[in-house]
Amino acid sequence: MTIRTNFIYFFLTLLLAAGTTHAQDRKAKSAQTNFKNYAYAEAIEAYEKLVKEGYETQEIYSNLGDSYYQKADYNAAAHWYGELFALNDVNVDPEYVYRYAHTLKSVGDYAASNEWMKTFSANNPEDLRAIKYLEDTQYLENIKAKSSRYDIKNLSINSPASDFAPSIFGKEIVFSTARDSGKISKNLHKWNNRPFSNLYSAMALENGNYTEPERLSKKLNKKTHETSTAFTKDGKTVYFTRNNSKNGNFARDNEGLSRLKIYRATLQDGEWKEITELPFNSDNYSVAHPTLSVDERKMYFASDMPGTFGKSDIFVVDINEDGSFGTPKNLGNQINTESRETFPHITSENVLYFASDGHPGLGGLDIFATRIQENMGQGLVVNVGEPVNSEQDDFSFIINEKTKTGFFASNRKGGMGSDDIYSFKETEEIVLECQKEINGIIRVKDSDTVLEGARITLYDDENNKVAESISSEVGTFSLTRSCNGGVYKLEATKKNYEKDGTTFSLNNSEEIGGIALELAPMIKTPPVGSDLTAFLNISPIYFDLDESYIRQDATATLNAVIDFMKEYPNIRIEVRSHTDASAGANYNLRLSERRVKATIAFLEEHGVDRARLSGNGFGETQLLNDCVTKDACNDAQHQINRRSEFIVVE
Repeated sequence: MTIRTNFIYFFLTLLLAAGTTHAQDRKAKSAQTNFKNYAYAEAIEAYEKLVKEGYETQEIYSNLGDSYYQKADYNAAAHWYGELFALNDVNVDPEYVYRYAHTLKSVGDYAASNEWMKTFSANNPEDLRAIKYLEDTQYLENIKAKSSRYDIKNLSINSPASDFAPSIFGKEIVFSTARDSGKISKNLHKWNNRPFSNLYSAMALENGNYTEPERLSKKLNKKTHETSTAFTKDGKTVYFTRNNSKNGNFARDNEGLSRLKIYRATLQDGEWKEITELPFNSDNYSVAHPTLSVDERKMYFASDMPGTFGKSDIFVVDINEDGSFGTPKNLGNQINTESRETFPHITSENVLYFASDGHPGLGGLDIFATRIQENMGQGLVVNVGEPVNSEQDDFSFIINEKTKTGFFASNRKGGMGSDDIYSFKETEEIVLECQKEINGIIRVKDSDTVLEGARITLYDDENNKVAESISSEVGTFSLTRSCNGGVYKLEATKKNYEKDGTTFSLNNSEEIGGIALELAPMIKTPPVGSDLTAFLNISPIYFDLDESYIRQDATATLNAVIDFMKEYPNIRIEVRSHTDASAGANYNLRLSERRVKATIAFLEEHGVDRARLSGNGFGETQLLNDCVTKDACNDAQHQINRRSEFIVVE
């Protein structure tokens, strides 16, 4: 199958079915030896011969399924897992239930996959994959709703071999490929009988095509797998992934595993030099697929180091000013699961893209996105949808958020090779904030008449505006809120109607519908002597202590008065301004007169005829409370008296 499977599945465990069952003959022993040595291509050939000869055992079927699974041939894996579960009295590890459910997606049988996931979830309620499935049983519909946001194109640089892990280096695309290097016989990998992958680059042309790919420096490419480059912005440092090696050759540890490590190299006089391992590499676990934050102070990567939830997790580590590193930290179980989370990419806007087969997806590895937050337990993980994701493996996604362009790799049908690199253009930005809907209808009070054009506003418990909408021609409305729980207030307003509202409490995941608000028609003309602020259900305008200028928060009230007077041109009003009792009576009278002039000037400047306006200052003679001296009240109480009113006189 593909060379990159050695990178996607580098976090190998002693596979579930590797237990000895005392093979019945030399063929069975040979097949099991190949399987335990991760020579999956040879193991498949040997096991399938045994099946043709009539052998049907749990070990054969599980090992066949696992061999194809590790090679990312999910169709064949689903077949053999199906044969495994068709055996009588089979008692297998629950992980096979998950794998069977997962591979069924790759053959398009989502209904059967969901049934097996229900079984897996019922028997493993603490498993993160079960929890995420039960939280999103409608995942197919949700993925569909987020699909069709990308235009994708297969790149001309692809080969019949595996091409994946793109990155950008200036005007070049750097990628990993297993194309023929002319030394295949010496560089075959028994995992799949394919050559080792090396790093290549191609220059982008103005017409959208690329130059012929060329192999990067021998300093970077050895007789091992190399992949997943991350360049610093100045182009002088590169981080990349390489298999464990000895004297530049592919090497395994005592368990037969070839771990992965991240290396750093610096560009000096046009050559990559000082190639060194990062300090948190280990011979006991893998570290791979680096990506740098925009300030280059953090590196995100994939690993199965201690503290990992599953086969591989996404970690982050600080890069210090002197080039040293902090302690790697797991990003937590909102992102990571018991399966594989790998190939991270962090954007300039702090959005993390990664590949996973643990979150609900379309099959194989899917690409997901989440916004990095201080509290990762609150982040929303979103499947990016089709056409980037498919029923097969989709991974190594990168994006330039300024140009909305990027690349990813996939082994889907219709490509040029086993894995191909695709370019894409993002046509619609992904939404990474959890959202729930609130729906309802607006009617005229004491009537069945629906009300179009009403403004519906949602406030949180701190009176912050959360969302806003306008009722449709049939009176309906829909608002989208965040998933934060709490107390919310919904308010509907429309010109010439009394407002209506309701308050309710919501939990984090609750949606609410069927809300009905009723707005009563306003009396068209206010009675003489009434205050327009009360008639229009708006606040008076207030002034700062010892000031007469119009404050910013007063403009909404003044604009409402202006709109009303323009709609009813026969109305005349008297502006009555007041002060608190902080100063002397004579001074306060003059201050109130200045406030009258400022208020009238604002109305006149915004289109109200001066002949319709009169005014009087009343100083401190009409206090609204008992604040009769400066020391009698606090400032908030005095503020109530520093006001202008709009009294209807005709």
